[in-house]
Amino acid sequence: MAHGASVVVFVSQVLALLVAGRLVGELMQRIGQPQVMGQLISGVLLGPSVLGAIAPHLWHSLFPDSTDQQAMLDALSQLGILLLLLMTGMETDLGVFRGARRAAVSISLTGIVVPFLCGVVIGELLPAAMLPNAAKRLITTLFLGTALSISSVKIVALVVRDLGFLRRTVGQVIVASAVLDDALGWIIVSVIFGLALSGGIDVGAVTRSVLGAIVFLSLSFTVGRRLVFRLIRWSNDNLVSEMSVITMILAITAGMALLTNAIGVHLVLGAFVAGILIGQSPILTRHIDAQLRGLIVALFMPIFFATAGLKTDLSALAQPDLLLLTVGLILLASVGKFSGAFLGGRIGGLSFRESLAVGCGMNARGSTEIIIASIGLSIGALNQSLFTAIVAMAVVTTMAMPPMLRWALAHVPMSEAEKSRLEHEEFEERGFLRNIERILVAVDASPSGRFASRLVGLVAGVRRLPTTVLPVRDAPRRNEDATELEAEESTAAVKAGAEAGDEASNVQADEVDITTRQQKHASSEEAIAEEAKKGYGLLVIGREPTTLGTGFDPRITRSLSGFGGAVAIIVARRGHRDSLDVSPLSILVPVTGTRVSREGAELAIALAQASQGTLTALHIANVARTSAARRPLPWTRRLESVLLPEHPAIAEIVELGEHYGVEVRGAVRSGGTAQAAILQQIRTGRHDLLVMGVSPRAGDQLFGDVAAEILANAPCSIAFVSSEPVGPPRESDPAQAVRSR
Repeated sequence: MAHGASVVVFVSQVLALLVAGRLVGELMQRIGQPQVMGQLISGVLLGPSVLGAIAPHLWHSLFPDSTDQQAMLDALSQLGILLLLLMTGMETDLGVFRGARRAAVSISLTGIVVPFLCGVVIGELLPAAMLPNAAKRLITTLFLGTALSISSVKIVALVVRDLGFLRRTVGQVIVASAVLDDALGWIIVSVIFGLALSGGIDVGAVTRSVLGAIVFLSLSFTVGRRLVFRLIRWSNDNLVSEMSVITMILAITAGMALLTNAIGVHLVLGAFVAGILIGQSPILTRHIDAQLRGLIVALFMPIFFATAGLKTDLSALAQPDLLLLTVGLILLASVGKFSGAFLGGRIGGLSFRESLAVGCGMNARGSTEIIIASIGLSIGALNQSLFTAIVAMAVVTTMAMPPMLRWALAHVPMSEAEKSRLEHEEFEERGFLRNIERILVAVDASPSGRFASRLVGLVAGVRRLPTTVLPVRDAPRRNEDATELEAEESTAAVKAGAEAGDEASNVQADEVDITTRQQKHASSEEAIAEEAKKGYGLLVIGREPTTLGTGFDPRITRSLSGFGGAVAIIVARRGHRDSLDVSPLSILVPVTGTRVSREGAELAIALAQASQGTLTALHIANVARTSAARRPLPWTRRLESVLLPEHPAIAEIVELGEHYGVEVRGAVRSGGTAQAAILQQIRTGRHDLLVMGVSPRAGDQLFGDVAAEILANAPCSIAFVSSEPVGPPRESDPAQAVRSR
């Protein structure tokens, strides 16, 4: 009965903390403050400071003074710390740090050293009565220094993003500095934790902690990085149970946290590093990321911060000594962090106004300080009074940061170089390929399959897109060795293209993630549909036969309809049927100024860049509305052609090409049908690849009559690309009916 009562109390506590955290967090967001501050304040409201003073009987009933009962909520809160560090690591963009590392390093170092020294001075001057253990003053002093010096990357990034400065140079410097702050902060906390365990300065213990942290970090970002990637991929590609990847991520986090604990540093370092590695995984799709974030943000984050608020007793601030200490902490934390970050900004080459903005932006402690204070309280390095003072300091500095940063950023001018960079990034952000996270290429051993593999490799290399090769067939192979050989050849073609694309991109990056899957179903359509569940943004099909009559082969149509995302069909013709050498490509892309044609142009630009080829954008003016079937054959009709890159439809593609260093030639043809103009341009321009953006149609032709005639008559290789999912074939047409499963 007592066990049942404790469970009821625990569930009641969770319910109260969740609801209060959500409501107060919502209120704080509406007034421009971080949600975590609302969750922390909700805990204060439910704690002894407010609810305990207004309704003590209700408060004692909801939060009884029972060690066992408190342990249940504390266990949930401690698990929340690890998951918050996991999420913080996943949100840590090391790419931002690389782009602003010079200024970020100086800002982070001076921004930590100055307030850390301030905290050490306070710790050394504190009277023994205010310490949890006078014999361990050093540990308390180090925790105070750490609490004053570390910024919260989550709060900083959130505020900078909300102010619209995340892409600005100064915004990236602030976020990069906060990233380094966080990383150094958890290393410092881990070392201090090792000191706390030894009870003082033990040279051997300190050495083991520091060396252990260095070895752990070195192995994590080399061998561990590859291992984490493989584990996530294995769970994503082989486990069929629901949310298996989430389970693997949690297991990796727990394992790395336990590993850091085993080497004498705190679990938080392992969880944070695990988050960084998991966030870099090439197949961590937005869907998986959203699922994990939903679990943490909806449950563990409000519980942890509200629980921290419960431990905060504001009535203790009525004591003059503690109130004076709290005010001193706030002043020294603010002045120390601001002056240190400002000094680092000037050393790092920032202007006066930029350094001023950095100083304001780095002065938010938020979640990081709450976690540090909670760890200090749990190991006895802090007592309840010092914990309350640190929480108050974190709340005040975090809530003061947004208006201060907003004022400082408003006075930072934008240079022409920065304006140009922002325009480039904004232009690229709208891109079709930009939003593709992973490619699935389904190919057979035909020339079209080999050509498709090479083209996909080019795109994957130049755009850094993880790729999975799925060799497909519709009849069992009598020779399994031949099947494996075909799979190896397809994968080799993708890798060869990726290497060429990697060289063309001039980007120093890791090797493109390319893997091979085996067909486990009798039909290729079932194999593609099953593999599509693993999370892909683009399906590329290269197989033969491609056509049947005047349209696509029904197997291709069925394969596309089972995917549910962007698709591309590759057809090899001319020399591409005999050779894998696709460099350089002479590419033609029809453009109309629509989203569909722009998406085709993006793919064409990526291929031109990777193959170091040429690209011509063709616009057809005054397209005839009469059906092509009533017209003379396209090659018997004389069409006018002029170079006109100033045409709006072409100018957009020219500009897009400039962003990637690809020169786009413009051509306009007038008169006749669109398909006639395209076919004529292929011949006169001697193009060897046509890339065409298309949309699925409801009729007999998958992508409409224009695409059908191009498919039937184009002498060059073709790549049809559509960002819209292809619906199921019409049941009324037996040739297009979906095969029963």
